[in-house]
Amino acid sequence: MDHPFADLIGLTLDQQGCGSSTFSLSVDDRHLNPHGVVHGAVLYAMADTGMGAALYSTLDAGYACATIDISISYFRPVAEGLLLCQTVLENKGRTVAHLTARITQNDKLVAQASGNFAIMTTPPETR
Repeated sequence: MDHPFADLIGLTLDQQGCGSSTFSLSVDDRHLNPHGVVHGAVLYAMADTGMGAALYSTLDAGYACATIDISISYFRPVAEGLLLCQTVLENKGRTVAHLTARITQNDKLVAQASGNFAIMTTPPETR
């Protein structure tokens, strides 16, 4: 699936399937806030994109998903290097799914998020 925003921030899909996904991002200057560390919105975008990808891997044709809410906790600052976001589908109902995402660097937890996503049919004209 084409994902212009992921391309914009340099987010790379490494694995997707069976209700999980892994994305990576190599930190560069465009990801930093004025304090010289990765902006929280970059980590949030990794989690949100990871959750969507994990859920999409379980949806039948003609279905889509959209973020309802995400709660994220930030644990350590990152100024350089490679970030990994691993996401797992925890529960999928008929109309709502719950997912968790863990963002790490060198096996150290940087941030963790949990989110709920709506599951809906796509209108025929967008299929």
